[in-house]
Amino acid sequence: MRGLIRILLAGLLGLIVALWTWTRPGDPALFPAGPGQAAVTVHILNNGFHTDLAVPRQALEAEGGPLAEASRALGQGDWILIGWGDATFFVDQTPMETRILDGLRAFFWPGNASVVMLDPETGDPRRRFPPDRRRSLRLSPAALSALLGRVEGSLILKDGSPVVSTARPGDGARFFRSHETFWIGYLCNSWTARVLNAGGLPVRPLRAVTAGEVVATLDRAAKLDTGPRED
Repeated sequence: MRGLIRILLAGLLGLIVALWTWTRPGDPALFPAGPGQAAVTVHILNNGFHTDLAVPRQALEAEGGPLAEASRALGQGDWILIGWGDATFFVDQTPMETRILDGLRAFFWPGNASVVMLDPETGDPRRRFPPDRRRSLRLSPAALSALLGRVEGSLILKDGSPVVSTARPGDGARFFRSHETFWIGYLCNSWTARVLNAGGLPVRPLRAVTAGEVVATLDRAAKLDTGPRED
């Protein structure tokens, strides 16, 4: 019996290790951009526990569709910051130490409603982040289209238009209802990793619960991209 238990425990440990290191492959047809191919630069911004994408607004709106429609409804800004999270915790801007119970609910209660954030920003969105908290990524037009398509695929649509959840007082951010659900098994950084994967980058899905793993994804991708660096 003890031998069987040891075998089962070893098998379980092996499964955990395999899942932890499992990599979802990228698409070499999308990333990196080919030599001489036109590319659009996007940024990934990391505040220490959450990651946002910063996409040039002109390129986003040129794609058309519901996501572009949502962007056009926002205030002024050359860039659109894109994030995803719990429909309550993500929107609330009160000090985090006052929201511990809500944070526990968002983490451990499965099936929480979620939202996609679109936040217009004027000027370089990297300026508020030190170099270790930001990365830049060059995407071919096809990769950018696939990445934005994944973001758009998160949105709940009504009559073909995104459904507004709420606006955030004091800034231009607007939140749109998402059909995906938030919990500890699928956090904001998990979502960002899957959006990057849609753009052609290989990701480690189970490790992408942390912002650091999203940054590591970009660092690995940089070794594949031999194009000019902007960061």
